[in-house]
Amino acid sequence: MRKIDFYLRSILKATGWNQSQLAERLDTTQATVSRWLKGSEPEGHRRDAIVDLYNSLVKSSEDSSETGGIVAVMGYVGAGAEIEPEFEQTPPEGLEEVQVPFPLPAEMIAFQIRGDSMLPVYKDGHIVIVYREQKRPLETFYGEEAAVRTSDGKRFIKTIMRGVNGVNLFSWNAAVIENVQLEWIGEIFAILPRSSIRHVERKGGIQGRLRIS
Repeated sequence: MRKIDFYLRSILKATGWNQSQLAERLDTTQATVSRWLKGSEPEGHRRDAIVDLYNSLVKSSEDSSETGGIVAVMGYVGAGAEIEPEFEQTPPEGLEEVQVPFPLPAEMIAFQIRGDSMLPVYKDGHIVIVYREQKRPLETFYGEEAAVRTSDGKRFIKTIMRGVNGVNLFSWNAAVIENVQLEWIGEIFAILPRSSIRHVERKGGIQGRLRIS
């Protein structure tokens, strides 16, 4: 049996999660995950949960390199570029489906990044995979990067900070967007370059077009 830190580090590497995100999946605290990474041994049921998560997210991908998760790309998310919702027509099933080289939970959706305000991590054309439903309250996202939708329907990938009358959205290479209201926060699961995924052809072809102002 491998040491528990091997499973934890493998999960973190495969998913791109931070310790807090891993702790949430394991229904524990970030401090507990940190202790495990330093060699502390978890209780039996905790160890079982870690191994199960490793098997579902890492081992199954290693066992079959041709098998991965399939996720729908639901449109664009702006990293400096202005994505105007009235010019975007996205069919309910998304613009396209792509396959990534690791298994995905069922509740994932994806967006393609437009713009360069979040360089060097988030590059124009990269695919960001997020949770379809917001899983945590707004205040827990302060200081984190996430995909967001504002009250006027615009989508961005930004760092969320507390504002005076709403939230401020920070970029590394662009001006701050101040005091906006958010309708949705998409917690980031993974960021991938287009070269690491492959297009999945749908039966009957892909319907729908997308235009950007």
